[in-house]
Amino acid sequence: MPGHLITFEGPEGGGKSTQARLLADALRARGIEVLTTREPGGTPTGEIIRDLLQNDLSHEPLCDATEALLFCASRAQLCRNVLAPALERGAWIVLDRFTDSTLAYQGFGRGFDVATLRSLNDFATGPVRPSLTLLLDLPVEEGLARAVARSGKKDRIEQAPMDFHRRLRDGYLQLAREEPDRFAVVDASKPVPDVTAEIRRIVETRFFDG
Repeated sequence: MPGHLITFEGPEGGGKSTQARLLADALRARGIEVLTTREPGGTPTGEIIRDLLQNDLSHEPLCDATEALLFCASRAQLCRNVLAPALERGAWIVLDRFTDSTLAYQGFGRGFDVATLRSLNDFATGPVRPSLTLLLDLPVEEGLARAVARSGKKDRIEQAPMDFHRRLRDGYLQLAREEPDRFAVVDASKPVPDVTAEIRRIVETRFFDG
């Protein structure tokens, strides 16, 4: 696939949506066709799944297995209907969360077997793979405080126990250590302009300096 997929990952409150938008703007300034989207979501079906996952629409507690499968269902729809066609025509995609979120949240956080989740991810994504994953890392307490300040309340996942959020952060860092050629870890506790500058430096080095 001739295009590039850049994914943003990390614990709650790291500023992924803001930084994804700023990076997309910078890439467009270079004359690149850029698509921005998010997970779960990005398609009509995916947005319905997102609402179900975040807002307890069914008034029935989701079991952990259902949660994992719903994330993968949204991902399958997005990959086949949006991401793969965009990459094939040469577009760049800036994506707020992708497969690593499932490994961190449902694997390290919820305790599901990571190898099984990798297989589910592969089934959902087909050939779509990130060229670069930017991990916006920050302490759990700071991230959750930011998330609540932003929205005024905690969504279903943000309400999980603190130990859950610590496990998923540690899981993200482990994933980054396992794939250093794909991941770049960014200190998201710094001011927004500093984080933006570091992301620009990483992208320049990875894609344009060679």
